[in-house]
Amino acid sequence: MAFGADMTCELGKLHACIIGVSGTGSIVAEQLARMGFGKMTLIDYDRVEGKNLNRILNSTLSDASSNARKVDMFAKAIRGYRSDIEVVIVGQTIASREAVFAAAEADVIFSCVDSSEGRHIADRIAQAFMIPLFDMGVSIPTRKRPDGHAAIAEVIGRVDYIQPSGSTLGDRGVYTAASLRAEYLARVAPETYASQLDDGYIKGAVEEAPSVIALNMRAASAAVLEFIARAFPFRHGRNSQQARSIFALADGDEDDLGEADFQRGGILEVAVGAREPLLGLPDLGA
Repeated sequence: MAFGADMTCELGKLHACIIGVSGTGSIVAEQLARMGFGKMTLIDYDRVEGKNLNRILNSTLSDASSNARKVDMFAKAIRGYRSDIEVVIVGQTIASREAVFAAAEADVIFSCVDSSEGRHIADRIAQAFMIPLFDMGVSIPTRKRPDGHAAIAEVIGRVDYIQPSGSTLGDRGVYTAASLRAEYLARVAPETYASQLDDGYIKGAVEEAPSVIALNMRAASAAVLEFIARAFPFRHGRNSQQARSIFALADGDEDDLGEADFQRGGILEVAVGAREPLLGLPDLGA
């Protein structure tokens, strides 16, 4: 039964991978660790900075001053309250062979990244190794007021459940060929891509340390509860009708889309495992 001691016991047999241990990822990781997962793999190449402290759980002033790796910081925190958990840390981008193979060993993957490339790789791992994938994102679009200042237009959160052989994040437009190309150009040829890819959490307003932990917690909890609803069924509706959930807090709306609302493109190969080139990407070749 969901939420009981039996669920905790069963979770002790499972291995979760969290890709991105930052705004939403640290919250997901905290919940999974305290719920009882027996093994967790944390993947993130980034380091803790002072501007992160208002939204990364367990991060401290000491972590920021020492420029600690996010995965090291969080693994230490988990081990502080769980003596019976195995924590694997990968301080690299998910677009590396080590990270791909680490994620491929998990029973379930939580994608908590904010880049198209990260989601693209997570998408390919889920299909190639037949692993359920939960992806989430938040956004705060703005509008221009008559006086020229920015105002909040909406506060949005999204959770997608991707089942192996079903529609992918790419099929659902979470990332596109254009967004992947834009990120690539911004990374390797910034002189040819002068426009800003993303203003961050709040679109149209530059915020170094946005105060979004409450929004991140809402989205992260929705993703974890979606996993629970599928592994330990508790809701009255059909899981097939919950392939995507979106909440819009300004309007007070919540919408769900079912698997049948998305068409599988068949671009990503299913169940190919570690066949080379890894994930069908030459850059990940041996």
